[in-house]
Amino acid sequence: MSDGIRRISCGDASEERFGSSRVVELPGGLVLVGGCTSTTANGRIDEAGPYEQAVTAFGLAIKALESVGLGRQDVVRTRTYLTHARDVDEVGRAHKELFADVRPATTMLIVSGFVDPSLVVQVEVEAYRGGAAA
Repeated sequence: MSDGIRRISCGDASEERFGSSRVVELPGGLVLVGGCTSTTANGRIDEAGPYEQAVTAFGLAIKALESVGLGRQDVVRTRTYLTHARDVDEVGRAHKELFADVRPATTMLIVSGFVDPSLVVQVEVEAYRGGAAA
């Protein structure tokens, strides 16, 4: 920990490889969750469709938040990266199922691709811990 910033790993090999953390919690209560996809522990993608990939990716992001004592209800912003505009409705449906009652600020972006070409969705979330950070 430095300057009150807490960094948490999810154990993904890419964190060591690229020098990153899954979760970073800032002293003021803002919690950032880095890009989540639908990869499994062994690196394979189990879900082929955009809806399924989004559900899995958001699930991993929420699990990351739970590692610092937060949850879906604490999410204040989401960013969703898609490789195809045609998938906006399917990914939006997954987002709505999780966040309709939370209503975070949301951005969807179309990108040219991801490191693994079988991925079609990647998500980031930001959450806020009311009061001081742990």
